[in-house]
Amino acid sequence: MQEAKEAILDYLHFLRVERQLSDNTLMSYRRDLESYVEHIHTQQALTSLNEVERTNILLHLETLRNTGISARTIARHISSIRSFHQFLLREKITEKDPTVHLEMPQIEQKLPKVLSIEEVEALIQAPDRNKPQGVRDMAMLELLYGTGMRISELIGLNLDDVHLTMGFVRVFGKGGKERIVPLGKNAIHAVNQYLQNARSTLQGTYPKTEAFFINRRGKRLTRQGCWKLLKEHAANAKIQKEITPHILRHSFATHLIENGADLRAVQEMLGHADISTTQVYTHISKTRLSEVYKQFHPRA
Repeated sequence: MQEAKEAILDYLHFLRVERQLSDNTLMSYRRDLESYVEHIHTQQALTSLNEVERTNILLHLETLRNTGISARTIARHISSIRSFHQFLLREKITEKDPTVHLEMPQIEQKLPKVLSIEEVEALIQAPDRNKPQGVRDMAMLELLYGTGMRISELIGLNLDDVHLTMGFVRVFGKGGKERIVPLGKNAIHAVNQYLQNARSTLQGTYPKTEAFFINRRGKRLTRQGCWKLLKEHAANAKIQKEITPHILRHSFATHLIENGADLRAVQEMLGHADISTTQVYTHISKTRLSEVYKQFHPRA
């Protein structure tokens, strides 16, 4: 179905330009839609997108379910297919939208894992500050926990994004959306130590770069490199929990809300477009309150 392949490319171009979605998100859309088009063409013998009915989509989704993928992944496929068909109708490539009465599966809400304040402290203190890499890593950890930014946002920082005298960092999130996040005194101190005592050593005689966090070869730290360092420091801090790139972001939000922070303020600092995304952290707080009650109340 050459028509379908061209339509997918047009749709991805629309998402990139109009919605300013990230490359990772675009890749997910592309995989989902190519899988969908391949199935309705080879397994269901459709020759045009205009022939697609709701039953064709349901057959494709049933095939996906039989592979054992989760309800969350199925929901993502439905979202991709639905927005694709809405685009096709809007651009008059097709005459109808077969996804109108398509229902989303029920998704179990998984609460993100968080570190305790003691575990965060142990993690931040884990790097060896006698080495320039350790000074850098402590600054990275302080920034991740102190601002709640994503690792991709952290490694994307440039020198002129961090304003220590003003006490804030400029973060570019998903779709290039800019937000300003305040810095606490610990983060300011750690970052200042990195700039004063470590970054120039790491830079050495390598070509100058605007990247804020750099590796031993004077180049911008990669996501994989940052992730590896995080795991190493967690192991050194003897943290038993599974460590993910997002765990300090989750901890940042949870600890703020547990201490009475306004949900809208947390939403702004995290860069969430929808308040419902931030509300998951209120559920974590309630769950942890329940755990504390059961553990310490004599009649729990």
